[in-house]
Amino acid sequence: MTPTPEAGHVPGRRAARLAVVDPATGKAFDEAPDQRPDELDEVVARAQRAWHDWRADPAVRTTALRAAADAVETAGDDLARLLTREQGKPLAESYAEIARTAARLRYFADLAPRSRRIDDGRPVHSEVRWRPVGPVAAIVPWNFPLQLAAAKFAPALAAGNTVVLKPSPHTPLATRLLGSLLATVLPEDVLTVVTGREPLGARLAAHPGIRHVTFTGSVPTGRTVAEAASATLARVTLELGGNDAAVLLDDVDVDRIADRLFWAAFRNCGQVCMAVKRVYAPARLHAEVVEALARRAKAVAVGSGLDPDTRIGPVNNAPQLARVERITRQALADGARAAAGGHRLDGAGHFFAPTVLTDVPPDSPVVTEEQFGPVLPVLPYRNLDEAVDAANGTGFGLGGSVWGTDLDRAEAVADRLECGTAWINHHAELSLAQPFAGVKDSGVGVAGGPWGLYGNLRPFVVHRPREEEA
Repeated sequence: MTPTPEAGHVPGRRAARLAVVDPATGKAFDEAPDQRPDELDEVVARAQRAWHDWRADPAVRTTALRAAADAVETAGDDLARLLTREQGKPLAESYAEIARTAARLRYFADLAPRSRRIDDGRPVHSEVRWRPVGPVAAIVPWNFPLQLAAAKFAPALAAGNTVVLKPSPHTPLATRLLGSLLATVLPEDVLTVVTGREPLGARLAAHPGIRHVTFTGSVPTGRTVAEAASATLARVTLELGGNDAAVLLDDVDVDRIADRLFWAAFRNCGQVCMAVKRVYAPARLHAEVVEALARRAKAVAVGSGLDPDTRIGPVNNAPQLARVERITRQALADGARAAAGGHRLDGAGHFFAPTVLTDVPPDSPVVTEEQFGPVLPVLPYRNLDEAVDAANGTGFGLGGSVWGTDLDRAEAVADRLECGTAWINHHAELSLAQPFAGVKDSGVGVAGGPWGLYGNLRPFVVHRPREEEA
């Protein structure tokens, strides 16, 4: 199935083209329009016009979003293969992402805001109702293009807003196909996909017709987006980087948790904002933890995501591969040792060997920054307070986890982590019904569940006299 031209393209103007690279080969295999920022005026104007009817009928929205979920599932094979080609993840993970995309549409289709009567003793009835904010800009990264897009547009549409969606220029194709599919079940201009290089995203965030900007990506880019949105005082929701720590307690059963811990770090080639990116292990168990993780890193099948035997695909793009290589080399130069990996793989494509590092200086960038690739440092600690302080010792605060046999003790330690979500004996598992938010530099605002819906609404209060006072 070939994507149709995205809504919003100005007739009579041929857009420049954007090459899309297959990270498993390092070569371009398709292209997408590289739209100009000046095309956004017409796109946003159409979204504004579509908003007036879309916001008026919740029943229509519910029916349309359920149909959208069905359309995603029906096109699952086409979406999954295209997603793997441009993103690199194994095909099984692409299918899982598409299932999550459909599930999110279905979840928000059935979610509605609730009005609330306020009784404060005054001779009036006060009722809080909820209204949509207007056109929403959704700016999405390349690691989970469809799932993160749906995390933004599903609650926005359910709330009665329209959406202009901009995917990463590294992964525009599956999103364009998704937009074409949903255009068959949603009213015209309710959801528009625009594709292109910067400054397209910055111009979209700053557009005066946009009332809410929701962005997922790096901390520096998030700051830029927030600054752009501030020009129009648009609401912002920012889900930014993570450097999640896993703290292993001294009663942990290493053999029992090793698989879960490994995949919490290396799923999607480590390109997950809430992946485990640092492991803190008790000194007496440190060597055992390193060996267990390294053994899995050496044995796991790495290759093209289209190969059914592949468990870890390539890094998505050349600049990110270069960063992963640079940050790993620096750690090794500073005295770290690669218990597994530590280098790019020979041949075509953006492949980096799954890497487990030990003897890592605690101030190494591979520890203090977000590596966002298949590299995992394992650090020893002497006492638990030291481990908790280290886990909290960065500017990030997206997620964290504690691993041990005594669940009450593990929960008490988890309660000390400075992050938005803490897991016990697992990591990076989210329910559609729960809030997802970071602290510190990891985010502003809340996504997920009813909180995600209300983030796309504004309160509207109506006062009327009580009948006897009228």
